[in-house]
Amino acid sequence: MAYDLRITRATDWTANEGREISGDEWLSVVESDPELAPDPSNGPYSVTWSGAWFDWCDGNVFTTDPDRATVAKMLRLAEALAGAVQGDDGEFYESSRDWSPR
Repeated sequence: MAYDLRITRATDWTANEGREISGDEWLSVVESDPELAPDPSNGPYSVTWSGAWFDWCDGNVFTTDPDRATVAKMLRLAEALAGAVQGDDGEFYESSRDWSPR
């Protein structure tokens, strides 16, 4: 079963009203990060990074089944977006060492 991690500004990614990351903010971070490559074939907010992908939807940035390197990149992106990395079950990650692939 797939497991998503999200960059969010909310205490619960499912209830982020008023704490959304805007699509324009996400694209600004993408533009400023030479490691990220836009992937318009998968949508206007989709990007690739070192074999992984990220996308934006409903005020959060997400990926599915990341490896530890991707979690580390998410943590750096979260810092740039003034957010945090949260899993499907509501847990937050402060380090890629906290991640245990599902």
